[in-house]
Amino acid sequence: MWALLTKEIAEFFSTVTGYVVVVVFLVANSLFLWVFPGDTNVLDSGYASLDTFFMMAPWIFLFLVPAVTMRSFAEESRSGTLELLLTRPLTDLQIVVGKYLAGLTLVVVALLPTLIYVLSINLLGNPPGNLDMGGIWGSYVGLLFLALVYVAIGIFSSSLSDNPIVAFILAVLLSFILYIGFDFLSSMGLFHAVNFLVLKMGINEHYKSMSRGVLDSRDILYFFGVIVLFILMTKFILQSRRW
Repeated sequence: MWALLTKEIAEFFSTVTGYVVVVVFLVANSLFLWVFPGDTNVLDSGYASLDTFFMMAPWIFLFLVPAVTMRSFAEESRSGTLELLLTRPLTDLQIVVGKYLAGLTLVVVALLPTLIYVLSINLLGNPPGNLDMGGIWGSYVGLLFLALVYVAIGIFSSSLSDNPIVAFILAVLLSFILYIGFDFLSSMGLFHAVNFLVLKMGINEHYKSMSRGVLDSRDILYFFGVIVLFILMTKFILQSRRW
């Protein structure tokens, strides 16, 4: 599995895809935080806060993570190398987890440079260091769990098609529904007594909870549950190709 993991990571950075994902993520966030005037600009707002970053990052990830994962199985299936991969001495779960960890590695690489934002905001505070670090680290944990879910959805979507573009669109759609779709359903009031449960089925409610610096075990279990569900569904799709 580790050989597959290193191979996938090497392939990411042997093409422009990996670098484009990292650069686009950093440039997009930096423009909104420091360049574009308005409420999202830290310097214009007058507050030493990273709330804008943690508000925008999930939406940027909504497109960038599927761009990372769309080729994982779809390209292998289209090029005919998936059958070769299935003949290797690896279980279906090891193949899925290997590709999953490779996609996650690239997302983490994109997140690490954003720690510069924390340092910058820390220096801009009045007095310097006047930051809610608990909320910031909680938001980072929430963003990491969000990335974990998006990668799992992307891997699953890629296993459903041999066309990377179709896999990308499907991953964006599924990620959007899980992130904010249940909020819309709950706000429509169609489910009356169970509206609260419908709201809790979406990612956004759990992400917002973590962004307040509160690491609730229920939120963590929710994220792990969704991740495991999509990994197991991907494994099932992969098994069906052997039939």
